[in-house]
Amino acid sequence: MPDATVLIAPNLPRAERTRRILDRDGHDCVWCRRSLGPGHPHLSLEHVVPRLKGGPAWPENEVCACSSCNRKRGHVSPVDWLAECERRGLKPNRAAIEASLERLQSAIAARGGQRRARPYLAGQLRRLARA
Repeated sequence: MPDATVLIAPNLPRAERTRRILDRDGHDCVWCRRSLGPGHPHLSLEHVVPRLKGGPAWPENEVCACSSCNRKRGHVSPVDWLAECERRGLKPNRAAIEASLERLQSAIAARGGQRRARPYLAGQLRRLARA
């Protein structure tokens, strides 16, 4: 069962960080729900707020996605990609995406910085609340 309260140190080795993110959010792709697990050949870490939009490489901004969904999403906003996945008949893990955005907002408030990501993140949370 996913545990959204798991705290993940940013300096962990990639394999351990990925395992903890899987434990936190569930062992499937957040977009298409494809079953994933540690060592799965299609497992990738994805930034919910894209790096291009100022999203940090922090565990609070990372979710597990299959490499296909990660590649197809590119830099599309999380809210727009959720809608696109649903339009295509998929059942994305909306709760995991929302929790990631909220975790990131809290982490930025606590650590500071990430000036470029703040307005983008606030806009995504507003749009999710309306959806």
